[in-house]
Amino acid sequence: MSTDLAFDFQTAVVAASHDQPVVVDFWAPWCGPCRVLGPTLDRLAEASSGRWRLVKVNTDEHPDLMARFGIRGIPAVKLFVDGAVAAEFTGALPEPAVRAWLDEHLPSSARRFVEAGTAAWTDGDAAAARAAFQMALDAEPGGAWAEAARLGLARTTVLEDPDRAVRRVDGLVGAEADAVREVASALGRDPATLPEGAVRERYAEALGALQAGRVGEALDGFTEVVVQDRAYDDDGARRTAVALFVALGDGHPAVRAKRPAFNRSLF
Repeated sequence: MSTDLAFDFQTAVVAASHDQPVVVDFWAPWCGPCRVLGPTLDRLAEASSGRWRLVKVNTDEHPDLMARFGIRGIPAVKLFVDGAVAAEFTGALPEPAVRAWLDEHLPSSARRFVEAGTAAWTDGDAAAARAAFQMALDAEPGGAWAEAARLGLARTTVLEDPDRAVRRVDGLVGAEADAVREVASALGRDPATLPEGAVRERYAEALGALQAGRVGEALDGFTEVVVQDRAYDDDGARRTAVALFVALGDGHPAVRAKRPAFNRSLF
């Protein structure tokens, strides 16, 4: 909820920000862009359910604060966290941009869990990564980091539960979400449906290895197919291998071991 600053800035903003993030809107009645941005901040503060507090500072009444924070143009918005300015912007940004700015800079337990999960996945610790992504989703199931948590869970579980992984990326866009779908499709592929061709048997063996969880062996097979007949199955061997690299990430031991040979097969 927005409020006019009728009390001490140190208490209302700096000290208060140790308990709750405070967004300060530096504005003036004569400023046209301020009158555009102000209602946007009001709406977002009202919809934040107490995640952060909005304080408005009339710069005509508090020129000392303009000097203190080096404000040269208004509207100027500053986010205070733990007594210090954590982020800021100047100008009347549209509401989606303000919302994105808040999502990026507000403290978030979900964000910390997603970052921990990503680090664990990069280090090859799938169990720790899954746990962290699940904690992120549990902490803020509808928050700004929910999509990243869903994607992380999908990537870390696609080999074991491809159907659920695909459901987790439902509605998500991007290379990693597409890779999860491609890997899941390969895991559900019946080798008996493969088209005729000289590499059909080797490709079927690779699919079988993947479906049995032997990722390194599967990548070896896909690489051989790419070398012998890249166009087979509409470039399926290359597409599946690339999807595995993207979905599993560089921290997966099979990716580290097999990607160099695969890359060489393309040239």
